[in-house]
Amino acid sequence: MKIGAHVSAAGGVSNAPKNAAALGLECFQFFSRPPQSGRTPELSDDEVRRFRGACDGHGFDECFIHAPYIINLASAERRIRDNSVRLLREELERGSRLGVTGMMTHLGSARDVGQETALQSVAEGLRRILDDYDGPTRLIIENSAGAGMIIGDEFEEISDILDRIGDSRVGVCLDTAHALASGYDLRTPETVAETMERFDRTIGLGRLLVIHTNDSKIELGGHKDLHEHIGLGHIGLAGFRSILANPAFADLCLILETPVDGVADDIKTLKSIRQAVWKGK
Repeated sequence: MKIGAHVSAAGGVSNAPKNAAALGLECFQFFSRPPQSGRTPELSDDEVRRFRGACDGHGFDECFIHAPYIINLASAERRIRDNSVRLLREELERGSRLGVTGMMTHLGSARDVGQETALQSVAEGLRRILDDYDGPTRLIIENSAGAGMIIGDEFEEISDILDRIGDSRVGVCLDTAHALASGYDLRTPETVAETMERFDRTIGLGRLLVIHTNDSKIELGGHKDLHEHIGLGHIGLAGFRSILANPAFADLCLILETPVDGVADDIKTLKSIRQAVWKGK
């Protein structure tokens, strides 16, 4: 189990591992391009070497790219779907040049098309992204909080998409705040065990590649996406002790996406919980 966080790559992606090291992280996540833009910044060979050198120098062997927020593989507009496919394929290729473990993405919204059409579009888009792709960076889809018609809030829906794709290279990121907001209880050892057993039955723990470790300002089943500092939200410290103690998470990267003003304290909190729950195991 490694503790990480989303870090800034401002000034060049090679700054991301440096910023991660300054926070005492063991893994990290970053944007390789502006999160609200489709613009593709240049990624020079020199910058790739600097990034890889910084990762090696600071001992990072796992890191992740988060795709831009503008992705919508379920859009009613072909132009938006095609652009989303292009951006995600570019991010996979950039990740492979950088030696990144995985590139995670949200899937989009079914608001304008209905659920079945949206699922078909998402699966088609993901297949197109992976067509003839042979790089090492994994494509990872993230569960959603279920706000509006956002795709991917239920484990069964994610499983359906994976079945439609039919590609074992696609992994899953479980966001704890999104899961709680979608009705999956993560507050006690018993409910964490039940939630992860359900995940295993539907998606399979072999697909689970990374955790977004966030507390939630939103109550269980509230279907909104608002992250909170560890222990200050509706999951609470007892919930995170239960999460970190569950064997499903033992070998995964736990990436914080909590508000930047207190992320250093969140890192210390998670490390302290890990030490306590795994002591003697």
